[in-house]
Amino acid sequence: HTPMYFFLCNLSLADLCFSTNIVPQALVHLLSRKKVISFTRCAAQLLLFFIFGCTQCALLAVMSYDRYVAICNPMYYPTIMTWKVCVQLAVGSWASGILVSVVDATFTLRLPYRGSNSIAHFFCEAPALLILATTDARTSEMAIFLMGVVILLMPVSLILVSYGHIIVTVVRMKSAAGRLKAFSTCGSHLIVVILFYGSAIVTYMTPKSSKELKTLVSVFYTMVTPMLNPLIYSLRN
Repeated sequence: HTPMYFFLCNLSLADLCFSTNIVPQALVHLLSRKKVISFTRCAAQLLLFFIFGCTQCALLAVMSYDRYVAICNPMYYPTIMTWKVCVQLAVGSWASGILVSVVDATFTLRLPYRGSNSIAHFFCEAPALLILATTDARTSEMAIFLMGVVILLMPVSLILVSYGHIIVTVVRMKSAAGRLKAFSTCGSHLIVVILFYGSAIVTYMTPKSSKELKTLVSVFYTMVTPMLNPLIYSLRN
């Protein structure tokens, strides 16, 4: 019933759906000799991957704003982060995630795929699919890159600004106990931000990275980070 846990609930839901969309199918392919997925299921997996991944990006930025208000303006926190505002921020996060996802999925799936149908990846991710397109994919790559700026770099900028103000406020605190409490409050969120955004930026904002590196990084943010999130937040709380 507090903003931090309300946003954490939304993040947990997005995290759960994000993992469920990818991990079961990946396990099936690991355990079977015939590693096949239909184009329709591949398209569905791609769209859901974008929706839940992009929503997480927006939610992490919203959570950083929540921590900024709580630490830098504690007296006004109850009046700023009202239930109505929290719901609007959560709905906005899901809506922005869906909007960006539809654009990314459309630009990926509109291309013709008439050549090789062997995906060099463990799930249907845009960079792996664009390689198989039988026409010039530069327009789609540019569109996905621009959407990456919107859903990755803009939230990261907001997070950096929020934590910049938080650090300045914490350093000015006279009480050592107050400083420790403030840093512990933000520590778990900062760890998740670094793990998730760092790996996602490598995949979508560095097009010249090797396929092997992108696959390794994809394992990290689709399986390792969602596995660590409950531990990071639960143990802290």
